[in-house]
Amino acid sequence: MPSTAPDKPGPKPAAGTLESLVRRAEALLDRLEPLLPAPIEVPDLAAHLAFRWRRRNGRGALVPVAHPHHIALKDLKGVETQSRAIDTNTRQFVEGLPANNVLLTGARGTGKSSLVKAVLHKYAARGLRLIEVEKHDLVDLPEIVDIVASQPQRFIVFCDDLSFEAEEPGYKALKAILDGSIAATSDNVLVYATSNRRHLMPEYMSENLETKYIGEEVHPGETVEEKISLSERFGLWVSFYPFDQDHYLDIARHWAGVLGAPPQDEGTFRLEALQWALSRGSRSGRVAWHFARDFAGRQLAGARKASRAKR
Repeated sequence: MPSTAPDKPGPKPAAGTLESLVRRAEALLDRLEPLLPAPIEVPDLAAHLAFRWRRRNGRGALVPVAHPHHIALKDLKGVETQSRAIDTNTRQFVEGLPANNVLLTGARGTGKSSLVKAVLHKYAARGLRLIEVEKHDLVDLPEIVDIVASQPQRFIVFCDDLSFEAEEPGYKALKAILDGSIAATSDNVLVYATSNRRHLMPEYMSENLETKYIGEEVHPGETVEEKISLSERFGLWVSFYPFDQDHYLDIARHWAGVLGAPPQDEGTFRLEALQWALSRGSRSGRVAWHFARDFAGRQLAGARKASRAKR
């Protein structure tokens, strides 16, 4: 008959052996700890107005912008209609009312990104904050939303000069955040994006060959529909157009005055401003701003030199 007596416990490890195992385990943990993802540190969102999303050591983080660009809405000339649309949408958002994600498209240098910075300047005191995200980091949008969802501030996720090539991962991430994910986006986050392309992706002549005609109806091909689908997820489209000569001169004149050098000789100012635009091949607001800085710098330097000569 087999014995039913319990097995005898094995010999206990010696105290020295146990201490050695503990030391080896601690050493192993010390080596693994740097490889583990560090917890995300959330900066003081009340103390800073703007942030950039940056990846460091494989992890993303919100990095405060020490000196954000301050610009007032009243200083943006030639885009009054666009300013009102963005201002109205942003005010609704700050007040906790329904508001739309915004796509600002059109000619370069016409004030698209400046307008976003201007509404930040206007509503920062009421809790608006800006998070700038580069195109290649858009895959981190769900993580960014999770970080700020419980915060009391309102956040604009800003994507400047946005465009995609086929199969870029950020394309699908942005589509999901705008409208299409199983999880609802936090009500304190909106996406504002600027682009020179209305549909955000390159369009090719060959894609038009996919179009089908059924009777009098036109049915775009699947490739075209896919490219349009992203921009359609933005609730508000704001278009910007090239400036004519008078608008360009008005903007240059305004900024020269803001910089402390209003033109005294209108004929000379007009001639120099138009020559500057001709050399740049553009009459955009950005070119007008660059000319105004050059003009004001030369005028103020001349006035300073004259003042010193009189001493």
